Amino acid sequence: MKVILMEDVKGMGKKGDVVNAKDGYFRNFLAPKNLAVEATKENIKKNDEEKKRKQDAMQKEIDEAKELAKKLSEATLNMNEKASEDGRLFGSITSKDLAEAIKKEFGYDIDKRKIQLNEPIRNIGRFTVTIKTYAGITGDLTVTVQGK
Repeated sequence: MKVILMEDVKGMGKKGDVVNAKDGYFRNFLAPKNLAVEATKENIKKNDEEKKRKQDAMQKEIDEAKELAKKLSEATLNMNEKASEDGRLFGSITSKDLAEAIKKEFGYDIDKRKIQLNEPIRNIGRFTVTIKTYAGITGDLTVTVQGK
């Protein structure tokens, strides 16, 4: 019997897959727990529409991430921090500080964990910071730190 899985089922497949299941297994296990429905033409059509909708939403999310990465790569973030005369900052600039400055200056809400900073910025100067906007999509933001 062909069924459409409504949830991931170990040993059978992932959500949305059309698989063969024994009648008793479907009737006694899958159907009562709402793990699968019978693969009628109507259910297959609904399943295909759901897959297409999810694919479109994912593509839209990827496009937005690419656009954000492009905008970040073209932008320069200027930060003024207290510094000594030899160019060392009295504190340091961390990914949290960068996330707050990006939100304040550009309006982009970026999680501090997405900002790849090997070590905090402790000197004045120009730095390139990599920001992950989506899996495999990154943008390089130029950060200019000036002393007060």
